[in-house]
Amino acid sequence: MVAARAPACKRPGMPTAPPAAPTVPVRPPATHVIYDMDGLLLDTERFYTEVTQQIVGRYGKTFDWSVKSNMVGRPALESARYLVATLALPITAEDYLREREGMLEELMPTAEPMPGAVALTRALAARGVPQAVATSTGRRLFDLKTQRHRAWFALFAAVVLGDDPRVARGKPAPDIFLLAARELGADPASCVVLEDAPSGVAAARAAGMRVVAVPYPGMDATRLADADIVLASLAEVDPDLLATRR
Repeated sequence: MVAARAPACKRPGMPTAPPAAPTVPVRPPATHVIYDMDGLLLDTERFYTEVTQQIVGRYGKTFDWSVKSNMVGRPALESARYLVATLALPITAEDYLREREGMLEELMPTAEPMPGAVALTRALAARGVPQAVATSTGRRLFDLKTQRHRAWFALFAAVVLGDDPRVARGKPAPDIFLLAARELGADPASCVVLEDAPSGVAAARAAGMRVVAVPYPGMDATRLADADIVLASLAEVDPDLLATRR
């Protein structure tokens, strides 16, 4: 049984909503925890926004959350095709990705942790709770994003990347979360996923896992309403109410 869904809490750039409780009562507590990375553990989403706006701005277009919310968490090529079609850009998805890649490579090594991320993951590690990362990011950008955080990321028992050949389908398909559970030796039903994107929430649901959503600033929290709980920050998560050692 899981806790009833809680209303989303306001954070900068989001609509006003009733405040959420400062704890996350996942009942019974999960035994394994799986995280998305971009916009949840690391503050990288602002780089994607900045770079994409530079590219689409040359064609008189605006990249805002009405577009971005349908892209976050999905495989890069799929997201790029959506962007090009939605904004009617006179370039191909592949052109966009090639230009974006070089710009992102300069920015990603400066990525900082999201509020509460380090404290939560370290608290769970200290309690012996197995944790994994399941991100649509490929190996090249993952290494750049985490190059200053390798000691922290060593806490995770498994890291599954979007370009792993074992991941046949990207989010919102459940493949990446099911693979992360296998890497942890866990029953999907014993896992809780922490996500910031609608596609990630849908993927976790499809995998039969419980979900705590933490929308990135600017994301409409109602897009994450299928999560069990929606919170404003990982700093609100009580590790003892989220997961427990087997």
